[in-house]
Amino acid sequence: MDRVVVVGASLAGLRAAEAVREQGHDGELVVVGAEAHPPYTRPPLSKQLLAGSMEREKVDLRWGEVDAEWRLGVVAASLDPDARRVVLEGGEALAYDGLVVATGARPRPWPGDVPDGVLTLRQVDDALALRAALLGGGRLVIVGAGFIGCEVAATARSLGNEVVLCDIAATPMSVLGPELGAACAALQLDHGVELVMGRGIDGFEADGQGRLAAVRLADGARVEAEIAVVALGAVPNVEWLASSGLDVSRGLVCDAGCAVAARPEIVGAGDVAAWPHPLADGELVRVEHWSNAAEQGTLAGANLVRPVGEREAYDAVPSFWSDQYDVKVQSVGFAQRAERVRVLEGSIAERKFVAAGERDGRLIAAIGFAAARRMPFYRRLIAERAGFDDVVAAVAADERALPVAG
Repeated sequence: MDRVVVVGASLAGLRAAEAVREQGHDGELVVVGAEAHPPYTRPPLSKQLLAGSMEREKVDLRWGEVDAEWRLGVVAASLDPDARRVVLEGGEALAYDGLVVATGARPRPWPGDVPDGVLTLRQVDDALALRAALLGGGRLVIVGAGFIGCEVAATARSLGNEVVLCDIAATPMSVLGPELGAACAALQLDHGVELVMGRGIDGFEADGQGRLAAVRLADGARVEAEIAVVALGAVPNVEWLASSGLDVSRGLVCDAGCAVAARPEIVGAGDVAAWPHPLADGELVRVEHWSNAAEQGTLAGANLVRPVGEREAYDAVPSFWSDQYDVKVQSVGFAQRAERVRVLEGSIAERKFVAAGERDGRLIAAIGFAAARRMPFYRRLIAERAGFDDVVAAVAADERALPVAG
């Protein structure tokens, strides 16, 4: 390959670019990024950067060490895979021999008009705008109680803001199941967050100046607010691929080695990519977490410049963490696919535990509260496709396991 182009100056794009060079590619390497900012890490956006305990430049990744042409603030408009051209906004065509698609995702928008004061959180500029709003001391309503919504709630409470957390689901972090979701709810309640759960959101009301005045619930009730954050998940950035003929039905659909079907010169990585995971019985998955972006970006970049017959499958066990108050919530595997969940270590009441998820007699997931040292143990067993009964026995024999209350 003479020229490799990476579209997306994200964590996944950066790791892919690094891997391309590490694999010995000495030709051209061009990285195109829609944001004017250089690559940065996203986890602090809802935590330290939002709280003001970390300054803007501290979130930047070490991108300048990669020998590449960086085209930042440049938007990819379309792709012609037959001609091997990425067309940029303005009409410039960028030829490639190998292409990495790492265009990430964007916040799922509210399906209607919103007044001033209704924000989302995805990019660094979003975090700075929300931080400025919170420092004004307004009452915050968060629409969506997933892990981003819960993290924003925790950060806003640390700044002294009143916080209301809303979701149509019965508990926060509902992907973890009802029992663990109840533990997440208790954590928020203990820190003064008001929960409005199991009730739909109808829209937003403005005052006479067009500023947010209230969030309107589907049953007609009103929740007064000066600030609102819409945290309803993310949508993969695939619109620029609409005319390419590539399968973008679930994100950019890739094979087990991160390559696009019949297009070995195109690989996908990070939030935009969907691929068949063996732990999901070969079903397509799309994982929107930091560890996946880093690991998949590295493998996709390496695979791109390897001979096709030497490419490796990407089967890393998904993992994520969420810092809420003084508790680190962690998950490995596919918690949403578990048929049942059982606490194997510690105690939910004490908020220091590990719960394991089972599917078809195998360990499929583990969720830990304040149990960071235990999670690599479970991630390894998930990768090994350990039987659930074997896991229970291994935990019982492990001197490092958290003591079970009672």
